[in-house]
Amino acid sequence: MADGVPVVTIDGPSGSGKGTVTQRVAAALGWRALDSGALYRLVGHAVAESGIGFDNEREISKIALSLNVEFNDGSVVLDGTDVTDRIRTETAGNNASKVAAMPGVRAALLDWQRGYARPPGLVADGRDMGTTVFPAAGVKIFLTASAAERAQRRYKQLKEKGLPANLAALTAEIEERDARDRQRAASPLVPAADAVEIDSTALSIDAVVEQVLRLARRAYPDRA
Repeated sequence: MADGVPVVTIDGPSGSGKGTVTQRVAAALGWRALDSGALYRLVGHAVAESGIGFDNEREISKIALSLNVEFNDGSVVLDGTDVTDRIRTETAGNNASKVAAMPGVRAALLDWQRGYARPPGLVADGRDMGTTVFPAAGVKIFLTASAAERAQRRYKQLKEKGLPANLAALTAEIEERDARDRQRAASPLVPAADAVEIDSTALSIDAVVEQVLRLARRAYPDRA
């Protein structure tokens, strides 16, 4: 727990389904949900808008420290502007992966993330929620899926939105992001030692959600 607040962490690579699972588990429990990836997407978006080079960690860390962001019923508002759709593009995802590799950026966002753990409980998704941000969480999940399956899911999402998509390019981008996330020095993408690993390649969202809820209710019988 974080200061007595029940916490469930769901880490994993891009496209594993952790965002959807997090939202559904949080809704079922009546807890708050933290999409930590949105924070890094916001920083990446702000950097791209500012014109600062992605090699300038000092200035990028300053941007991370001064983020003025609000999460409202699924929408993300930065400096008073709704940027929900803008930060969900493939470009925004790749920019997020670049800034997330910077120790200064991760340090700047750490307190913000920990401060989001408030009653009645929190379900947090990301890449280092169980290892770095909430190491004392009572339930830690590492959710994964094959790169091919994750690319297929993203391809389907883009097509449903009427956006152009290339499956081969998506697969290559996902594999590149996986490598960058796993190899970075600051909080690399690895399962926590006490995490329960779930491979969602052949599982439905419902099946994954049920597994996580079962673990949460077992860990926090009086709070879930």
